[in-house]
Amino acid sequence: MSSNTFITKDGTQIFYKDWGKGQPVVFHHGWPLSADDWDAQMLFFLDKGYRVIAHDRRGHGRSSQTATGNDMDTYASDVAELAKHLDLKDAIHVGHSTGGGEVARYVAKHGGGGRVAKAALLGAVPPIMLKSDKNPGGLPIEVFDGFRAALVANRAQFFHDIPAGPFYGFNRPGAKVSEGVIDNWWRQGMMGGAKAHYDCIKAFSETDFTDDLKTIDVPVLVMHGDDDQIVPIADSALLSAKLLKKGELKVYKGLPHGMATTHADVINADLLAFFKA
Repeated sequence: MSSNTFITKDGTQIFYKDWGKGQPVVFHHGWPLSADDWDAQMLFFLDKGYRVIAHDRRGHGRSSQTATGNDMDTYASDVAELAKHLDLKDAIHVGHSTGGGEVARYVAKHGGGGRVAKAALLGAVPPIMLKSDKNPGGLPIEVFDGFRAALVANRAQFFHDIPAGPFYGFNRPGAKVSEGVIDNWWRQGMMGGAKAHYDCIKAFSETDFTDDLKTIDVPVLVMHGDDDQIVPIADSALLSAKLLKKGELKVYKGLPHGMATTHADVINADLLAFFKA
């Protein structure tokens, strides 16, 4: 088993990697990336005896460049189809950013019957990012309108500016900038479809995961850097941990949104401890 594709019920081709044997760990990537964003985790946990799986969300990476279905319910349904296709049981689901929302929706709606053992949310978007009367600490709609405008105007430049700046904290004084990491983010982003990426901005910013978090009854590790400039910690992890029945919060001082890449050794060690607990 290495990498493969399967077709969802609506005809979308989903690319996935499936390496090794043992307890399955499924990794869910952020916007607008691909399964490749988990390379450092996939190799680490494969070496530790886990079966590691990561898919390219529809419209992203090597999956179909979908014009429809670019929403959280469909993303979660796609994961449910993948889990059925691979006959996954007792799996651990790990989601970063948008992928954290996907994990919350999947586990809440489709994770019963022994399918899911645990979950981890890294720099994740739940409960909801958008500012509203119910969520006064959120980000205003103008922020996400700006994302959409920048994507339409020059997606290639936009997808360079994000990793070169706030995503990895490379805009902070004294930051150790990696051009390879920036280039790899750009490469992954440009593999996906512009329409799907555009639609996904609404999905990750406006979807309310409050009820999903309240429903989940497996242990969940909530991991977040307190210098996350993409998904501010105060309106995400700090709230999510309180809504979860079995939530554990781990805050990383000074770490950025892309901490699983910049500080893979730290994140991998803490994930491993959580998996084994």
